[in-house]
Amino acid sequence: MQNLKGISQKFLKSSFSLENTFISTEKALEWIKDQNRKVDVNIEKIPFDELNAWSFENDGLKISHDSGKFFSIEGIRIKTNWGGVKSWDQPIINQPEIGYLGFLTKEINGILHFLVQAKIEPGNVNFVQLSPTLQATKSNYTRAHKGKSPAYLDYFINAKPEEIILDQLQSEQGARFLRKRNRNIILKVEDGIELLDNFIWLTLAQIKVLMSHDNLVNMDTRTVISGIPFGNYTIDEIELFSFFDSKNQLETVEKKLLNSTLLKDKALHSFDSIISFVTKRKSFYELEVETIPLDQVRNWIIEKDCIRHEENKYFRIIATKVSIENREVMSWTQPMVEPAQEGLCAFVCKEIDGVLHFAVQVKLECGNFDIIEFAPTVQCLTGNYRNSKNGSLPFLDYILNIPKEQIVFDTLQSEEGGRFFKEQNRNMLVFSGEELALDLPENFIWMTANQLQLFIKFNNYVNIQARSLLAALTFKY
Repeated sequence: MQNLKGISQKFLKSSFSLENTFISTEKALEWIKDQNRKVDVNIEKIPFDELNAWSFENDGLKISHDSGKFFSIEGIRIKTNWGGVKSWDQPIINQPEIGYLGFLTKEINGILHFLVQAKIEPGNVNFVQLSPTLQATKSNYTRAHKGKSPAYLDYFINAKPEEIILDQLQSEQGARFLRKRNRNIILKVEDGIELLDNFIWLTLAQIKVLMSHDNLVNMDTRTVISGIPFGNYTIDEIELFSFFDSKNQLETVEKKLLNSTLLKDKALHSFDSIISFVTKRKSFYELEVETIPLDQVRNWIIEKDCIRHEENKYFRIIATKVSIENREVMSWTQPMVEPAQEGLCAFVCKEIDGVLHFAVQVKLECGNFDIIEFAPTVQCLTGNYRNSKNGSLPFLDYILNIPKEQIVFDTLQSEEGGRFFKEQNRNMLVFSGEELALDLPENFIWMTANQLQLFIKFNNYVNIQARSLLAALTFKY
């Protein structure tokens, strides 16, 4: 692994660099549209009995692939002392293998560039989205589908320690996956890299700006970007940077986000007190998950073309037939998860002693690897938040009624299109003023962006929804 301080500075420099010798941000938008026009895509819903190589194992135990690879749809029964509902059943995706989500990077004219792929996933709202250089499950890269190997795979399989500049195991959606994790990895290479047709070089600043567009940068890119370290500095060091940097024209919002990301001091809570906060709750809350046959899942109905909740809430399991050009395999069938509604994920921020803090909640989800994870201030994915009773969820009413001038970021972002069918959630970042008190509800705590970044480094602490929002923090517009 390369020197952390040196590589953090390279990441930071790239996060300020909108200039790109190869392609402007505006041209990158046109390139993505062109990639969509060039590829023929056809996805249709089908009955379960038309799935090829997938079936209900043992007449109802689970939906699995004949090879035993990829993933399965299973039933689980949950018991917990968290929240108002202490026990429930649901289907869930079980994908125990660890896949690659990886970027190749290279310094070009002194600026770190990321090799980004225009990738089509069957569940994407708009088909083509920007994905990491490599996005592959173990079943994919070991060619269980009998198709071609993913592009650039050898770089990651044969990566040298000195090429690895980020390497983390990170969780995925805890309400949909059973203890699912992927290897988030970034390599910095020196050799020339062949540029394939559906790949481009972008700076980190360009990727972050493109996140301000709806459904353009996919979930896998966002999770890898979220783990990037930008360094730890004192307030005196940051003020010294500003003094010497006569070109520093940061707007107020950008400066607040940058300071919260870089500052290692002046936080309301120390690292040790946050560890104690989360440890206490991991020790108190219980999560018991039992695998059960799909046909025994309470309150869910198995029909010929879907598995749905009896009240048509939460999500559905459906079967799809997919035809996509420019993939390792161009035609296949598979089960997918279809949401019952659009969700909302939002961070509320507040300046405390001159430093921007995020209101972070700890959240238990049935598929979590270690009971609870840090989550956004508001995370509504499994119910219709628009129909929630006033005051039923902390901060929801506040978010939905906040003045436009306090909204920093507000876009629709897709969930992972390989497993989720046309799922998009509203992602928001808002700044509060004096109207929001410093006191928080019981399972909430104020943290700086720097502290959240530190917890991402330790794996299974910050959930995918929070990481997706943190990835969008932009210092340069």
